[in-house]
Amino acid sequence: MSDPLSFQLDDTLPEDLQQISELIEKAAIARADDCVALLCLLRLLEQRHREIRETSFRNALPTSRHRLYSLLRDIEVNGGWPYIHRMKLQALFENFFAEGQEDSPPND
Repeated sequence: MSDPLSFQLDDTLPEDLQQISELIEKAAIARADDCVALLCLLRLLEQRHREIRETSFRNALPTSRHRLYSLLRDIEVNGGWPYIHRMKLQALFENFFAEGQEDSPPND
């Protein structure tokens, strides 16, 4: 049995995680033209991330130097700490200003 600390986030994902990844991709594609629905999906992912981090992950943290080294090595080799990046308002408005304001309400 392989050490769960050493799997990489690519095609070598365990089958259940690959299925979750595919479901997330399908959910995003199904909502591709609906930014509110996509925002809902992102909020859901952020919430699940937080729940896992604060419960299961915290409880599974290493209690020995060897396991701590393995965890830190995995973080270094396989891409760092999981982080959910939040979009900055500047990026949010880029499309708005690039597209123009065709559908803006008329000034009274």
